[in-house]
Amino acid sequence: MADKKSVTMVQCMENIQTYIRKPENLQLIDRAYQFALKAHDGQFRKSGEPYVIHVIQVANILADLHCSPKTIAAGLLHDTVEDCKDVELETISEKFSPEIAQLVDAVTKVGKLNQEFKDEKEYLASNHRKIFIAMAKDIRVILIKLSDRLHNMRTLEFQPEHKQKKIARETLQVYAPIAHRLGISRVKNELEDLSFKYLFPEKYQSIKNLVANRETERNAQVREMISDIEIILQEYKIPYRIFGRSKHFYSIYKKMTSKNKRFEEILDLQAIRIVTDSVTHCYEILGYIHATYRPIPGRFKDYIAMPKSNMYQSLHTTVVHPSSGNIFEIQIRTEEMDSIAERGVAAHFLYKENGKMTEEEKNREMEDKLSWFRDFSIITDEESEDPLEYMSVVQQDIFEANVYCLTPRGKVIALPSGSTPIDFAYRIHTEVGNKTVGAVVNGAIVPINTPLKTGDVVNILTNKSSSGPSSDWIKIAKSPHARNKIRAFLQKEEIRDRKELIHRGDAMLTEELKKQKMDSSLHNSKKLESVLSTLSFKNLEDLYVAIASKKVAVQAVVDRLIGTKSAQDDNEEIIKMYNRPDRKLKPSACGVVVPGIDTIQVSLATCCSPIPGDEIIGYVSKGNGVKVHRAGCPNIARETKRLIPVTWGEDLEDKVFIVHLVVRSEDRNYLLSDIVTVLQQQKITLRHITSGVDANDLTATTKMEISVRSLDHLNVIMANLKKIPSVMEVERVLL
Repeated sequence: MADKKSVTMVQCMENIQTYIRKPENLQLIDRAYQFALKAHDGQFRKSGEPYVIHVIQVANILADLHCSPKTIAAGLLHDTVEDCKDVELETISEKFSPEIAQLVDAVTKVGKLNQEFKDEKEYLASNHRKIFIAMAKDIRVILIKLSDRLHNMRTLEFQPEHKQKKIARETLQVYAPIAHRLGISRVKNELEDLSFKYLFPEKYQSIKNLVANRETERNAQVREMISDIEIILQEYKIPYRIFGRSKHFYSIYKKMTSKNKRFEEILDLQAIRIVTDSVTHCYEILGYIHATYRPIPGRFKDYIAMPKSNMYQSLHTTVVHPSSGNIFEIQIRTEEMDSIAERGVAAHFLYKENGKMTEEEKNREMEDKLSWFRDFSIITDEESEDPLEYMSVVQQDIFEANVYCLTPRGKVIALPSGSTPIDFAYRIHTEVGNKTVGAVVNGAIVPINTPLKTGDVVNILTNKSSSGPSSDWIKIAKSPHARNKIRAFLQKEEIRDRKELIHRGDAMLTEELKKQKMDSSLHNSKKLESVLSTLSFKNLEDLYVAIASKKVAVQAVVDRLIGTKSAQDDNEEIIKMYNRPDRKLKPSACGVVVPGIDTIQVSLATCCSPIPGDEIIGYVSKGNGVKVHRAGCPNIARETKRLIPVTWGEDLEDKVFIVHLVVRSEDRNYLLSDIVTVLQQQKITLRHITSGVDANDLTATTKMEISVRSLDHLNVIMANLKKIPSVMEVERVLL
């Protein structure tokens, strides 16, 4: 990339003019710059630089990717609506064009973190969802956003540490994967290395030192190998460019951790790239290389015949130098392949003067070349409005997809690891998934829970009269997209079945009243509502469903309708007991002192799991007595009428209470074993534990349910868990 430090607009324009020369296009970019300069006047970044430097840097990164004049103009204007008080989208549309205004709007945040969003996670997901939906319509949106994020990462040193880690984690989980999916390796590599630097500074520095220590020796070995190869290429008069290639730090670290290798064991640290003029010459060069040097078995990959899903093409081989014994990875590709390898989808959008294709036509052609992008567009059109659910689907089904199967017609379908024919069917179409009755993989009928492998040809068998998916399919499906579609189908079926049960339950109650020659006036809304709480139902529909499902006897409902005391409201009884001057104050079975304990059911709320030492409050529930919550529990935050004071009883040493914890840590071997050992040392009963590696492959999240005696006891446990090597955070959570 160009200079990563401060770039002036003069330098940026020089970069732009290497491929944009039409006066009207240069004038558009200059007008955008002048507008941004005025709009951001008086604004400064954390570094102390004028804010306009940031948008110039974004424009310069877009110029490095050879983006169009309108894309660069939008890059210069991308923060004006969000950060400048007097600038509206309509202004951008009028002064520039509706097209540029749409690009600016797409990269503008959805708003500030306020009451509209439950938490920061939902707020971020909403912003990402907005960007990705716009990206599905116009790829230029993500090129601007990636350029914006890249410059923000380059200047992250000026942010406080907690923000550095938050921004770096988001970059590693969202922006680097999409740069990878789009094949923009130069942006992806730098985003990963910068994220690695701020998330794991000690490991980053360690890798950096290892590379630096070997650099002089490695460079000499690469130069010697290049000289030897040049003699071969010149002998056969093949046009070429040849140079050494450095492996970025995060890639080295991932290989060391995922494959459990030492630094010295990573074979492609010494890499050489040969760029030539044609595919024929690529294979010819490969033949000469293999004839001269011994290739390492299993290390040859032909990405020319079988391109990666991000359009990457190249020949990869790893060879041993006969005299020195040094190992080299050699990549062989054409000039066009090299451009795509560096710029990915941006290479497809390279701006050319007098280009005949419109942006829409380029988008359509790119969808044809990027098989996953078509799936991405379908998912974006179909998925739920819930931003967290949408991001889960996109991250796992698209950005983390690493299994590539084919339809009988040769269309490539990208799926998450472990996917089954059910996942494949729902990726083809929702109705195909709903009507699936079997699958043929590579010509053989297989069970629908068979894990698919890259290269499998999958033919889905359907039946129009099929009753649809069962709830068991949710366990079989691996992709969030398929699971969401199955749940949606089951929910529709449940609603339809529920309507039938409501009608049947209503009819059954009417019939029973007639049979017992009861007054038909008993069967009306007000009479029935008066007995709902005594049967623990929230509404009449739930009652009718229970009657039809035989979960409650019709006679029990009739008895309450004609009874007196049984039809009284439990809540009034509890409040009445609380107001009695002679009320008893004895601890309940759960250790909490509540008025009227002799007759009222008392239990601890499972959502917040209070323990002795927590501030607590009682909530008078419908039909379930008093539920005891932690005072700050969000589930009772808006309640006023149903709350009553409660306290912890005495002599609770023999009681134990359930607590839910989440441990966030760096991923490593024996992590779970160390956590369990600490709990055993503290003589803690471990009721349940699950642990999994997070999407970034660097961190892990462990969830557990334990029994403790009090808040002080819990604090001791959490303090000991935090002492475990690689543990970053221990948090008590709500269910």
